[in-house]
Amino acid sequence: MFWIVAIMLGGMGTGWMLRGRFTKDVGKAINVLIWLLLFLLGVEVGCNQRIIDGIATLGLEALLLAVAGCAGSALLAWVLWWWSRRTKGGAS
Repeated sequence: MFWIVAIMLGGMGTGWMLRGRFTKDVGKAINVLIWLLLFLLGVEVGCNQRIIDGIATLGLEALLLAVAGCAGSALLAWVLWWWSRRTKGGAS
C-alpha cells in the first residue's frame, strides 16, 4: 500500500513540475492507457471460468438491483415532492 501512495505522490509531483507542458499529449496517453486497462480487465474476466459460468445469474442480479434502485429513487422522490407540496392546514 505504501508503494501505491508513493507512486501516486511521485506522479503528482511530476505533474506539478511539468504543469503547462505536454498537456495535449498527456491526455491522449491517458485515454490510450484507460482503453488498454479496460481491454485487459475484459481479458481477465473472460479467462475466469467461474465468472463466465455465472454470467446469467450475475446479469439477473444486476438487473434486479438496477430496477429496485430506480423504483426506490422514484418512490422517495415522489414522497419528497408530496411532502414539500402539502400545506400546514391540510387544505390544498
